[in-house]
Amino acid sequence: LLSRPPEHEKPPAVTNGELRINGKGKKLRKPRTIYSSLQLQALNQRFQQTQYLALPERAELAAQLGLTQTQVKIWFQNKRSKYKKIMKQG
Repeated sequence: LLSRPPEHEKPPAVTNGELRINGKGKKLRKPRTIYSSLQLQALNQRFQQTQYLALPERAELAAQLGLTQTQVKIWFQNKRSKYKKIMKQG
């Protein structure tokens, strides 16, 4: 006969990509991605060529750099945002 573990021993629940303990409380986010200097160099080089990547390009770049497609997508989004901010300032 298997007994269920007490409520406080439940594994953390993941909702919308956010880790939650006991289904409530503070959101625990995934740790921030630390890019290697080689990865940053390649990403910046590619950004200078084009600010937007098509899906196959993103998949290829992610595979080359050992990153997920989401990491590449978000890096490009953040870089475009910073670039626009700098251009706006002058």
